[in-house]
Amino acid sequence: MPETSPWFGKTVTVKELRYYNQSPVLFLDNVEDRNAAETLIKAILLVDADVEVLPEEPDAWYDHQLIGLKVIREGAQIGTVVRVDHLPAQDCLAVKTETDEVLLPFIKAFVPTVDISKGEVIITPPGGLFEEVIEE
Repeated sequence: MPETSPWFGKTVTVKELRYYNQSPVLFLDNVEDRNAAETLIKAILLVDADVEVLPEEPDAWYDHQLIGLKVIREGAQIGTVVRVDHLPAQDCLAVKTETDEVLLPFIKAFVPTVDISKGEVIITPPGGLFEEVIEE
C-alpha cells in the first residue's frame, strides 16, 4: 500500500473466508460494504501465522503445506503438487507431471498418505488417470 492509503501500516482482522466460484473471498472486520472493500484493491496483506502449524482437524492441511510436495506412486516420483483446487464435489490436487497436469481427487482412497515432514504424498489413483490414453 502506498503511504497515502488509509490502510497503510494498519492491521486488519479476518472475520470469515468463503469461496465463490472457486475463488477465495475474505470478509474483514470494519470493512462493512463494497466501497470500503474497494479501498483495499491491490493491497498487499501480510499474514501473521506460523506456516508450520497444521489445522486442528485430523488429516487436514493448508494449501501452502501441500504445494510443492512430491507425488509418489508405487515408489516412484511421478510429479509435484502445484496447487489445490477447491471444487464443488471435492478438493483436487493439481499434479504437474513431466508432460501434463492432472487433477487428482483429494480423497483417502486416492491419496492415502500425506507426509509433510518427508515432503511427499503417496497416491493410489484409479487406472488411466496418469497413463496416456492410447486410442485404437
